[in-house]
Amino acid sequence: MAKADYQKLNQPMRSFKRLIYATQWSMKGFKSTLKTEEAFRQEVLLLIILAPLGMWLGENGVERTLLIGSVLIVLIVELLNSAIESAIDRISDCLLYTSDAADELRSV
Repeated sequence: MAKADYQKLNQPMRSFKRLIYATQWSMKGFKSTLKTEEAFRQEVLLLIILAPLGMWLGENGVERTLLIGSVLIVLIVELLNSAIESAIDRISDCLLYTSDAADELRSV
């Protein structure tokens, strides 16, 4: 297997190129989740509504950070939830007890 393009570069440029590739993969995953997950779209809409509200209602930086951060944590958990669901669906095409249990635990 050939080395990735960023591995052929010198060290400072390699780390920067790797950051670019990682960002591109993250954006692809974010776009894919927006297309396929209804719950994620709803939570992004809530973030758009609640972030300005949190900025307005928070009296200091700590309160604003907690108000907006709680919504961001919900988004992060939903992304992890979607990743687990995708992994389980990819590993097992047939319905197994452990896959069902994992799907149920994931939705809790």
